[in-house]
Amino acid sequence: MAQADPNISWTEVTKFIGQLNHDLRNYLNAVELHAAFLGEIAEGPELKNEIKRLREMTGELGAHLHRLAHSLAAIEPNLMRYPAVEFIEDLRAKLALDQPERSATIEWQISLGGEALEIDPQLLQEAFVELLTNAGTHDRAEGALVFAAGRSDQTVEFTLCEPKTKFDGTTENWGGRPFRQMRNGHYGLGLFRARSIFEAHHGNLRAQFDPAGSVLRTTVSLPLLVS
Repeated sequence: MAQADPNISWTEVTKFIGQLNHDLRNYLNAVELHAAFLGEIAEGPELKNEIKRLREMTGELGAHLHRLAHSLAAIEPNLMRYPAVEFIEDLRAKLALDQPERSATIEWQISLGGEALEIDPQLLQEAFVELLTNAGTHDRAEGALVFAAGRSDQTVEFTLCEPKTKFDGTTENWGGRPFRQMRNGHYGLGLFRARSIFEAHHGNLRAQFDPAGSVLRTTVSLPLLVS
């Protein structure tokens, strides 16, 4: 007899993961304290090095759990008026600093003037960095990533064009389902969080694959701030 699928809400899922994360971090803290004590009483460089490595491993796991907790954190934007051009400049500067090799592969096509947005700059920057980081991960073809931004009626349209060697997925409900693609250390939460951030700014995220040009086009629309 097949087991029935439980009807569980996203709120319940995040609550469970949050509690599990908290419990595991408590165990890690205990291991870290014990390892620190062993490091103080250990004799011999080999044993001390092994204890140091143990502490590094627990630190890496703790950082991983912290990132997981952040990806599930509630999105509560602190909105402010921000010129769209300045936001793009900030985004470019962050990528150049944090991911210089990836930044060098992006072609920026910006057609903006004095348009302003009402945004949380830090949150929105996080969402765009996720898009740009994700773009270079799966089936990337030769050629630059093209990031364009321009006004369209009462919105600012941000478009990322990514050359693909192949594309077997679907663009329907793009970023709307967590846990869709999972691999070691990644749980399909990045694009889901990015979409949630855009929606918290009254924007939307959509994608379309052009088979003729082998290009995946991802578009973010954000409403203009009307002064």
